[in-house]
Amino acid sequence: MLLIIKSKATPEEIQKMSEDFDGYIKLVIDMERNILAGGGERHFDGEQLLLKEGSQQENLWGGGIDWETKEIDYNSIINLRPGQNNPSRDILSQKIRQKFDKIVKDLLL
Repeated sequence: MLLIIKSKATPEEIQKMSEDFDGYIKLVIDMERNILAGGGERHFDGEQLLLKEGSQQENLWGGGIDWETKEIDYNSIINLRPGQNNPSRDILSQKIRQKFDKIVKDLLL
């Protein structure tokens, strides 16, 4: 289930978001608004939900978290941005990765 998380997620919200991939949660994070869309089958869906909520495309980055190991990854097709110096599915900027981690930890862990 795809949810927008704006404050610390409840255990019920975590459970719902992790159902699509049996413990793995796809994430799209708005780096400016410090919110995320979690769950769903495709990052694109979370991206579209956040855009409808007022997010700006250049602030959205995708990745995920394995809920059992708490390992965060930074891989999503929405991260392909040659115009923003990110010609990869992975987030290449350490600064963006650090902010991604902080938002994940603040809202989910």
